[in-house]
Amino acid sequence: MLNRIIIMGRLARDPELRRTQAGVPVASFRLAVDRDFKDKSTGERATDWIDVVAWRQTGEFVSRYFTRGRMAVVEGRLQMRDWTDKDGNKRTSAEVVADNVYFGDSKRDGDGAPSGSYSPARSGGYAQSQGEGGYPSAPSYGAPPSYGGAPAEGDQFRELTGDTDDGELPF
Repeated sequence: MLNRIIIMGRLARDPELRRTQAGVPVASFRLAVDRDFKDKSTGERATDWIDVVAWRQTGEFVSRYFTRGRMAVVEGRLQMRDWTDKDGNKRTSAEVVADNVYFGDSKRDGDGAPSGSYSPARSGGYAQSQGEGGYPSAPSYGAPPSYGGAPAEGDQFRELTGDTDDGELPF
């Protein structure tokens, strides 16, 4: 079965960071996501207000660098949650549980937000390089794989060394 969702929208308010009783950070926020089509009668696009939950380092990342009005791209899964309201009525809510959160717009002047994204699922841990102003830039997922010296038999590529002049590259 497949349950993947990717949405892009603007934060309706600043993210709210809380912690569970065990101390696990969780951030909740709402995205205003415009539909791809316009209403025939009004000529305007409808907006869907989608609740998003981000756990652990992703939640801390969102709460630290995203603010109201900021464009965000969220990749995750749709989750239905049953709950009881204060009057005892059974309710159901849909929310997106974020696996990855990306910036959907460029860094604004004086915004103080980094460029890039944070995705703990890909790295199995948290590693980001420092970018402009000491803020993290695009994540680093460790050293690239080492392929060793000579090309494999039938391979038409040769290894480039640090002293290779870019003028010798075939493109």
